[in-house]
Amino acid sequence: MKFGKVENPDQIDFTLPPDHIGTKSILQKSSNSKNEPLQVYVGCAKWNRQDLKNFYPRGTKDELIYYASQFNSIELNATFYRLFPKEQYEKWYEKTPDDFKFFPKITNNISHLKRLINAEQFIPEYIDHTLALKEKLGTIFLQMHNNFQPKNFDRVDNFVKHWPSEVPIAIEFRHTDWFNNPNVADRLYHLLEEHSMANVLVDTAGRRDIMHMRLTNNEAFIRFVGANHESDYKRLDDWIIRLQQWVDQGLTKIHFFIHQNVELASPLLSAYFIEKLNKALAIDLKIPRTLVPPSSNPMLF
Repeated sequence: MKFGKVENPDQIDFTLPPDHIGTKSILQKSSNSKNEPLQVYVGCAKWNRQDLKNFYPRGTKDELIYYASQFNSIELNATFYRLFPKEQYEKWYEKTPDDFKFFPKITNNISHLKRLINAEQFIPEYIDHTLALKEKLGTIFLQMHNNFQPKNFDRVDNFVKHWPSEVPIAIEFRHTDWFNNPNVADRLYHLLEEHSMANVLVDTAGRRDIMHMRLTNNEAFIRFVGANHESDYKRLDDWIIRLQQWVDQGLTKIHFFIHQNVELASPLLSAYFIEKLNKALAIDLKIPRTLVPPSSNPMLF
């Protein structure tokens, strides 16, 4: 993943911004609702052997089966590039454990090629195929192009209103004007809140301008892009502190996906994060098997 890549990550201020004032309100509503158990899913973006070099033991015959034995979820980027047939989703379903979840990205035909124009014509087919994952379907996410601007807000409004309310979705915006214009941002946050949709948080080195820290429902859908730099550890430590604070305030869903510019380090960084998160939240996620114990703070770079 090259989005937000920089040549000198040591020169970036990775401090997480303070929470948006609206986040406290959202979490307060969550804490006052029915007592839901904490749901935590942590994963990588893909299970491809070439990208996750040295993650798979020698002799591994099926990458997904092994991946799903180590992680409880996957941010399914493959679905961005084409609409897979239902049969493919069914095969993925059969290969994974009962408690595994997929978090698929919406096809680029909707987000990038059509740019949400007449989205209501394409949503039903996409949903029909994706629901073949049944109870293993996590939150679907829509990622808009970097140059998709608020002047097209009407398309977002149309998409949101035609999305089926029973299917969880998170939306990621990458143009800075969605967040640096208070009127636009408030309108966007209200729309997502009204429809109980998650506002994707993206933490990447070169795009600190889109670190909004604004939750719009009781789900923290976080896409963390490491810089293949020692600062990645401190950044993840900071996220653990923030997530612990949000859970204390009422957050019930954490969906955290770890990318790297060089993806082979993603499982190692994930193992480090999961080990620390387990201790902070008193949970027991499986720590993925890695070549080096995550607690030894290995150099990934």
